[in-house]
This record gives sequence, C-alpha cells and structure tokens, in this order.
Amino acid sequence: MRVHVLHHAACFDGAASAALFAAFYRTCVSGHADFRFIPKPHRRGDPFEDSDFRADDTAIVDFRYTARPGLGWFFDHHRSSFQLPGEREHFRQDTSGRRFHDPSAPSCTGYLARVGRTRFGFDPSPYQELITWADIIDSANFASPTIPVELDRPPMRLMTFVEHNSDPELAQAFVADLEQIPLATLAEASYVRAVVEPATDRHRQDIELMRHRCRVHDGVGIYDFSDQPPRSYNKFIAYYLYPELRYLVGLSTGPDGRFKISVGYNPWMPRGEREHDIALLCERFGGGGHAYVGGVSFSPQDPLAAHRAHEFIASVLRGQKLDDGPH
Repeated sequence: MRVHVLHHAACFDGAASAALFAAFYRTCVSGHADFRFIPKPHRRGDPFEDSDFRADDTAIVDFRYTARPGLGWFFDHHRSSFQLPGEREHFRQDTSGRRFHDPSAPSCTGYLARVGRTRFGFDPSPYQELITWADIIDSANFASPTIPVELDRPPMRLMTFVEHNSDPELAQAFVADLEQIPLATLAEASYVRAVVEPATDRHRQDIELMRHRCRVHDGVGIYDFSDQPPRSYNKFIAYYLYPELRYLVGLSTGPDGRFKISVGYNPWMPRGEREHDIALLCERFGGGGHAYVGGVSFSPQDPLAAHRAHEFIASVLRGQKLDDGPH
C-alpha cells in the first residue's frame, strides 16, 4: 500500500507529525504501508499538485486542508487551515472520522498523538521525546531565547536541519529516521551534521546581521534580508538580541526563491498582552499561521508586493490605523 504523507515543509513539527503519523498508521491501519513523505511549502491559492494524491491513501499533517478527491486523513492545528472557498464547509461535512483540526493545540504532533490515543487506541508513549519537543518548538515554549539561538541541544540541531535542508531525498530519510531513532543519536548522523554544521556557521553570521539590520520602533522590530542569499533564518535571534521586542516582522528570500515574510509575537512576553491575531493579519496577503506567529510568501517576480506587505504589517503592529491594505 502506497501512502503519501503531505506535511509542512521546513518545519520541525511538520516532520515530527509526519513521522508520528507513519507510526500511528502502521499500528492502527496497516502494517504493510510504504510511505512517501512530501514537504509542502505555503503559497497563494491551491498549494497541492495532482501527484500528491496519486497513492492508495493520502494524509495531510500540519498543513492546509483541501477539498481535492483523494484526501484520506487530515490533522492540523493552524488557524488558517481553511483558506479557499468551501474548504471549511467541506471539512465540517466529512463523515469519515479521519479528519481533525484544533487550533488550540501547541503542535500538530501532540494533537495527532492525543487523537490517535483517544479515538483509535494508539499508544504514543514510545515517541514521547519527539512529541514533547514538537510542542516546545512549535509553540516557542522555551525557557529563554538562549535555547533556540545557541543551538547546543540535539532537538535544536534537528530543528536546524529541517529548516536548512533542501534535498527531498534527505527530507524523506529524515522523517523515516525520526520515527525510529532517538533524537540525540539522529542529531549525530553524518547527513544531519553535513547540513547543520555549515548552517550553524552561517547562523553565527546571521546574529551579527540581525544586530545591524533590525530596526526597533514602538516595540516592533523589522528587518529586511531580501538582498541576502536565499536561506532560512532563525526567527529567535531578534528576541535574543532585543528582549524588549513585542512583535517582529522579517522579510527574506527562502531556499525556493520566494519572498517570505515572518511575523511573530515575542514568546517571552505575557501572552495576554498580544493585541493582534497574527494569522488573520497574514491571511490578508494570502498567508496564515497561528495567533502568535505566522507568515506570507510572495512570488520571486513580485518583490514590490512583498515589501509593501512587510511595511504594512509592521505599521499595523505599531498601532497605526491603516485602511488601505488588502482585505
């Protein structure tokens, strides 16, 4: 049986939930499944391809919903899961008992573990370390910014691998290994180190780049790295350097060449003081995410729209009353 597992690309929770889904499927559905793990980046409109659903069964984890035929399983915790017309109603009308959504869950991995246990009798206890760290990483529930910035713990190195790896074959192998190998052991794998060690060297340079580029005004930090080589940036560096920040709005070019806006509320600030739903703010530009963190991507051919959205979002977070943005 061929099973496709579509998961959030460049995201530790996306990879972890894909690995946990495979374990769940082997235990509760079929022990003879052959899995293909397919990372999905966000984009405007329909982010899926027909080939995504050319399998005996298809699951989406930690990513957007679709009304396309062929979807078998769905687990997600993003507020912006349903973006195209009719998708939310399609989800509500489903009677398969295999599609689940809870935007209050800290991570999709933890949510999948809970649903698997309570609805299907799945025992997630062998994967508790993976579940715990997916919850911590995806909800940014770190004790301090030093943990996600200094990157000296195995789960942080694995997070770095997911964010910087661009090889689809390595992405496939990594998800399969997450299901089978303890995190500390996997962090020392040669293919993981080959990605993480140069990424860590660039990360040290990025700390200095952020120190010089980030502009802080009215509690909002804004940076523009769109002139830098395409890659992922550690979103916690600014909070590490400027702990007084309340919101952060960044612009960069991702490994796929698309302009990417990252928006976040400082996870070390009181959660009750957040005034804006960041997912809703990003949805104005075709993006999405969570109440506390989100993002938007733009075509490489549309730099002006990306820069305008970047400045608009920062202005809204500073408290300026603007009514000329997209709706």
